Amino acid sequence: MLFDQSEFDIRCEWGEPGVAHLAPACDVVVIVDVLSFTTSVEIATSQGAVVFPYRWQDESAVTFAAAVNAEVARAKRSGQGYSLSPASLLHIPSGTRLVLPSPNGATLSLATGGTRTLAGCLRNARAVASAAQQVGRRIGVIPAGERWADGSLRPAFEDLIGAGAIISHLSGEASPEARAALAAYHNAIADLLRCLKGCGSGKELIERGFENDVRLASELDISACAPVLENGAYVKLAA
Repeated sequence: MLFDQSEFDIRCEWGEPGVAHLAPACDVVVIVDVLSFTTSVEIATSQGAVVFPYRWQDESAVTFAAAVNAEVARAKRSGQGYSLSPASLLHIPSGTRLVLPSPNGATLSLATGGTRTLAGCLRNARAVASAAQQVGRRIGVIPAGERWADGSLRPAFEDLIGAGAIISHLSGEASPEARAALAAYHNAIADLLRCLKGCGSGKELIERGFENDVRLASELDISACAPVLENGAYVKLAA
């Protein structure tokens, strides 16, 4: 197919269409939603929590949570309870079962079908790359992006450099799309925090009072946790 980048080992494409084109032809897919789904997944699973991705933050999430014996993250970031705020998950107890709705990262995680799926971010870029290469050589890296008000995809800077960070640790022939993500990452690596604070998604979170979430998301390769999707939930990949 024209858009599956199948002549390359390392592949990269945006959002749901990217998953649709790359996942069937890859051994493993890495979902990258730096602000904030996959960063939150990394923080939670690194402490032993089990995270169920879910697309909708509505009553159906409550019903789903009851079915899997889990609690639902709050719809809004706040100082109380678990939410998409990475900071809210820093002290989540091991064994906690959490439904984490997200229109971007969670939605993409649930769209990969039978392809092995990992959650990657800046914090665990090296660990996720290593885990991906243990699965196979055909690796699809999916920057999630955000949504404009009309629901269309907004390519997000932070996800592009997150994808590039993971790609920087992968071996194999990279597609032009993957090389573009890698170049963006190399351009930002000298000052990741400043870059994340200055991009649109970062400015939005800071304006809402969540600068600490941006700081946590900007930390590079500080985690050895590679969250893997198993039976509909992300768990820490066993060593």
